[in-house]
Amino acid sequence: MYPPELVAPMKEELTSVGFEDLTTAAQVDEAITSEGTTFVIINSVCGCAAANARPAAKIAITNSKKPSKIATVFAGVDSDAVAQARKYTLPYPPSSPSMALFKNGKLVHFIERHHIEGRPAEMIAENLAEAFNEYC
Repeated sequence: MYPPELVAPMKEELTSVGFEDLTTAAQVDEAITSEGTTFVIINSVCGCAAANARPAAKIAITNSKKPSKIATVFAGVDSDAVAQARKYTLPYPPSSPSMALFKNGKLVHFIERHHIEGRPAEMIAENLAEAFNEYC
Protein backbone atom coordinates (compact mmCIF):
# COMPACT_ATOMS: atom_id res chain seq x y z
CA MET A 1 0.00 0.00 0.00
CA TYR A 2 1.21 3.45 -0.90
CA PRO A 3 0.98 6.26 1.66
CA PRO A 4 -2.03 8.54 0.98
CA GLU A 5 0.16 11.66 0.96
CA LEU A 6 2.28 10.15 -1.83
CA VAL A 7 -0.65 9.45 -4.15
CA ALA A 8 -2.76 12.51 -3.31
CA PRO A 9 -1.35 14.62 -6.18
CA MET A 10 -1.81 11.69 -8.60
CA LYS A 11 -5.45 11.31 -7.56
CA GLU A 12 -5.99 15.06 -7.71
CA GLU A 13 -4.76 15.17 -11.29
CA LEU A 14 -7.99 13.38 -12.22
CA THR A 15 -10.39 14.50 -9.49
CA SER A 16 -9.61 18.16 -10.22
CA VAL A 17 -11.14 17.70 -13.70
CA GLY A 18 -14.25 15.88 -12.52
CA PHE A 19 -13.30 12.22 -12.03
CA GLU A 20 -14.99 10.67 -9.00
CA ASP A 21 -12.51 8.95 -6.68
CA LEU A 22 -14.01 5.53 -5.95
CA THR A 23 -12.52 4.06 -2.79
CA THR A 24 -14.92 1.23 -1.94
CA ALA A 25 -16.34 -1.79 -3.75
CA ALA A 26 -19.87 -0.43 -3.23
CA GLN A 27 -18.96 2.87 -4.93
CA VAL A 28 -17.52 0.91 -7.88
CA ASP A 29 -20.69 -1.18 -8.17
CA GLU A 30 -22.88 1.91 -8.08
CA ALA A 31 -20.83 3.78 -10.70
CA ILE A 32 -20.43 0.92 -13.16
CA THR A 33 -23.92 -0.57 -12.99
CA SER A 34 -25.74 2.74 -13.31
CA GLU A 35 -27.64 3.47 -16.48
CA GLY A 36 -25.62 5.17 -19.20
CA THR A 37 -21.89 5.10 -19.77
CA THR A 38 -19.14 5.09 -17.18
CA PHE A 39 -15.45 5.61 -17.90
CA VAL A 40 -13.12 4.22 -15.24
CA ILE A 41 -9.37 4.65 -15.12
CA ILE A 42 -7.42 2.29 -12.88
CA ASN A 43 -4.76 4.75 -11.79
CA SER A 44 -1.20 3.90 -10.76
CA VAL A 45 2.03 5.44 -9.48
CA CYS A 46 4.00 4.22 -12.50
CA GLY A 47 5.57 6.49 -15.07
CA CYS A 48 3.21 5.46 -17.86
CA ALA A 49 0.25 6.55 -15.73
CA ALA A 50 1.85 9.96 -15.23
CA ALA A 51 3.10 10.47 -18.78
CA ASN A 52 0.40 8.72 -20.78
CA ALA A 53 -2.72 7.47 -18.97
CA ARG A 54 -3.78 10.43 -16.85
CA PRO A 55 -3.05 13.01 -19.57
CA ALA A 56 -4.93 10.86 -22.13
CA ALA A 57 -7.95 10.57 -19.85
CA LYS A 58 -8.00 14.34 -19.33
CA ILE A 59 -7.82 14.96 -23.08
CA ALA A 60 -10.46 12.33 -23.88
CA ILE A 61 -13.10 13.86 -21.61
CA THR A 62 -12.96 17.07 -23.67
CA ASN A 63 -14.49 15.12 -26.58
CA SER A 64 -17.92 16.36 -27.66
CA LYS A 65 -19.47 12.98 -26.79
CA LYS A 66 -18.48 11.83 -23.33
CA PRO A 67 -19.53 9.29 -20.74
CA SER A 68 -22.32 9.96 -18.26
CA LYS A 69 -19.86 9.30 -15.42
CA ILE A 70 -16.09 9.47 -15.12
CA ALA A 71 -14.36 7.79 -12.22
CA THR A 72 -11.03 6.47 -10.99
CA VAL A 73 -9.72 3.81 -8.63
CA PHE A 74 -6.11 3.73 -7.47
CA ALA A 75 -4.08 0.51 -7.58
CA GLY A 76 -1.95 -0.03 -4.49
CA VAL A 77 -4.16 2.27 -2.44
CA ASP A 78 -7.85 1.47 -2.67
CA SER A 79 -7.53 -2.31 -2.82
CA ASP A 80 -11.21 -3.21 -2.43
CA ALA A 81 -12.31 -0.71 -5.07
CA VAL A 82 -9.63 -1.85 -7.52
CA ALA A 83 -10.46 -5.53 -6.97
CA GLN A 84 -14.13 -4.81 -7.63
CA ALA A 85 -13.38 -2.78 -10.76
CA ARG A 86 -11.21 -5.60 -12.06
CA LYS A 87 -14.11 -8.04 -11.69
CA TYR A 88 -15.99 -5.91 -14.21
CA THR A 89 -13.02 -5.89 -16.63
CA LEU A 90 -12.76 -9.67 -16.92
CA PRO A 91 -11.61 -11.52 -19.00
CA TYR A 92 -8.77 -9.00 -19.18
CA PRO A 93 -6.00 -9.69 -16.66
CA PRO A 94 -5.29 -7.16 -13.90
CA SER A 95 -3.46 -4.20 -15.36
CA SER A 96 -2.62 -0.77 -14.05
CA PRO A 97 -2.90 1.71 -15.37
CA SER A 98 -5.82 0.67 -17.54
CA MET A 99 -9.00 2.27 -18.80
CA ALA A 100 -12.49 0.86 -19.18
CA LEU A 101 -15.71 2.12 -20.70
CA PHE A 102 -18.96 0.55 -19.55
CA LYS A 103 -22.42 0.96 -21.00
CA ASN A 104 -25.31 0.02 -18.73
CA GLY A 105 -22.90 -2.07 -16.64
CA LYS A 106 -21.34 -3.96 -19.55
CA LEU A 107 -17.70 -3.55 -20.56
CA VAL A 108 -17.62 -2.16 -24.11
CA HIS A 109 -14.03 -0.87 -24.44
CA PHE A 110 -10.82 -1.60 -22.55
CA ILE A 111 -7.26 -0.31 -22.81
CA GLU A 112 -4.64 -2.42 -21.08
CA ARG A 113 -1.33 -1.20 -19.74
CA HIS A 114 0.59 -2.57 -22.72
CA HIS A 115 -1.54 -0.32 -24.95
CA ILE A 116 -0.62 2.67 -22.76
CA GLU A 117 3.13 2.15 -22.32
CA GLY A 118 5.17 3.93 -24.96
CA ARG A 119 2.20 5.55 -26.68
CA PRO A 120 1.63 9.29 -26.62
CA ALA A 121 -1.30 10.57 -24.58
CA GLU A 122 -2.86 12.06 -27.71
CA MET A 123 -2.99 8.65 -29.42
CA ILE A 124 -4.61 7.03 -26.38
CA ALA A 125 -7.08 9.94 -26.11
CA GLU A 126 -8.00 9.52 -29.78
CA ASN A 127 -8.74 5.83 -29.16
CA LEU A 128 -10.93 6.77 -26.19
CA ALA A 129 -12.72 9.49 -28.16
CA GLU A 130 -13.60 6.94 -30.85
CA ALA A 131 -15.07 4.68 -28.16
CA PHE A 132 -16.96 7.61 -26.63
CA ASN A 133 -18.36 8.53 -30.05
CA GLU A 134 -19.55 4.96 -30.57
CA TYR A 135 -21.02 4.19 -27.13
CA CYS A 136 -21.92 7.49 -25.46
